[in-house]
Amino acid sequence: MSKNLFAREALAQIPKLLTLLDRNPHSPTYGCFDRNFWHYKIIDFPSGMAQEFVLPLALAYDTDVPDNPFYQQQVIRDWVEAGILYAAHSSHQDSSCDDYFPYERASGAAAFSLLACIESYTLLGLDNPSALHFFNKRADWLAHHHESGQLTNHQALIVLCLELLSKLLQTSKWDRAIAQRLERVLSWQSSEGWFQEYEGCDPGYHTLTISCLAKIYQLRPDVRLKEALIKAVHLAAHFLHPDGSYGGEYTSRNTYNFFPHGFELVGRWMPEALRINDGFLSGLEKNLAPCYADDHIIGHHTWNYLLAWRDFVTNRPAPIPRPTGRLWLKEAEILIERRQNAVFPGEDSSGTNSTELYLALNKGGVFKLFRDKQLITSDTQISLQVRQKGKIKNCVAHLISGYQVSVTEDEITIKGQLGWKGQLGWAKQKQMTPLNLLILRIVMLTVGRFFPNLIRKLLQKMLITGKKNTPFYFMRQLRWVQGQWCVTDELQASWDNVITAGIGCDQTSIYVVMSRTFQLGQLQSWLDLTPEVRKLAPNQSLKLERRF
Repeated sequence: MSKNLFAREALAQIPKLLTLLDRNPHSPTYGCFDRNFWHYKIIDFPSGMAQEFVLPLALAYDTDVPDNPFYQQQVIRDWVEAGILYAAHSSHQDSSCDDYFPYERASGAAAFSLLACIESYTLLGLDNPSALHFFNKRADWLAHHHESGQLTNHQALIVLCLELLSKLLQTSKWDRAIAQRLERVLSWQSSEGWFQEYEGCDPGYHTLTISCLAKIYQLRPDVRLKEALIKAVHLAAHFLHPDGSYGGEYTSRNTYNFFPHGFELVGRWMPEALRINDGFLSGLEKNLAPCYADDHIIGHHTWNYLLAWRDFVTNRPAPIPRPTGRLWLKEAEILIERRQNAVFPGEDSSGTNSTELYLALNKGGVFKLFRDKQLITSDTQISLQVRQKGKIKNCVAHLISGYQVSVTEDEITIKGQLGWKGQLGWAKQKQMTPLNLLILRIVMLTVGRFFPNLIRKLLQKMLITGKKNTPFYFMRQLRWVQGQWCVTDELQASWDNVITAGIGCDQTSIYVVMSRTFQLGQLQSWLDLTPEVRKLAPNQSLKLERRF
């Protein structure tokens, strides 16, 4: 498998990153990567997360691969240093930074951008006391700040920042904070191997946590960390689909994220980790990687791919047959069912008729189904557009909830806790309006600036966590019948209020930065159920049966 696929994908993003950058040395925003701020002038503060883009540029400067026009270009080096200094200049007095609203003091943006700045500074051998002073203050803030919500990848990022900076500055002052944060990361790992991300298991962010922990383990070997990585890698392997794609809407945060660098580092002492990257590379060859080329999230994968290229392990283990049978992750509430024999991407599957089902038991039965290494269908459960009190609203069956689940050898049923019915929830479709933005600005410029974590917690509850039930009910059953999955849905609703009904392949209803990206598997038509709904009597249930 060619490691240059990682470099090719990453280097293709560098021109856009340079377009996002203010490259004018005489500009007051020289080094700013937030084009909406410095160029379009449509926002009133720069996103601190955007300064993370210095690391892809630094790595592009250092990546000696054919057809890399950015390799050893002095101006790239100059722009990286300008980006680091702008990160310092645009920070608050305590060196924290904002991402989505003023005085947010976002841990994620602060950690991602600090990691990028430290790594770029070290890689390019820069010598700038102002930058080092900024690193020191930002690290102090991260060491003592605790955000709301359980996002293990943020905690791992912070530990990695503190470790790298401790090495760069030759100090031990953050050792206690490192130990405490690392303990938190380990305590947030499920016995099944996954790390907590808000409401459960997200295999995509899981690979970012692996990437950070693998680097930390390289810097500071620890037996507990090694054991955690082994469990995490074994878990990640199960979410690599037979076509080389990874993750999706059946996970807690709906992401297709895949960060390969950690698997190369772990692969030096655990060769089976390299098979995961080899499978993903087969997907890259078929253009199955999701598109992350928007202004806000383009950076993460770009630098991680380039690091995977740099640290690529030459000696790869031979492919092995994919596992068969059932994996029921009861804590994650995800079930993976592999029928008959299957093989890793690239292996010969002569004569087999392999079927793989990836099913979210806690999201009403959202699933992906593969047959003979090809995606057959992606199903994000029933969605209704309804009229309520003069407003058009959306209720969906894919929000995380505590459903009653029955699993036998050939039958899986998902229903509600109080009887046969599971309740649909109202989709989270809150949009910003001029009034909402004005209120948020006033709050953050006055009392909110002193309580950013409280504001963040309220927004998380509004946009991400929690479910408001609707007066609509469903039950989903999957049965294995004569070599096929038979999916039966039953829906009970007040049909007079229903405008349209259907099932989409990639519908999600919570706010997650890295979700709702395009991936080729989403080229599936919307299944329109409206004609069927129109035929129903007021108290009649909709029943739908499909075979795959």
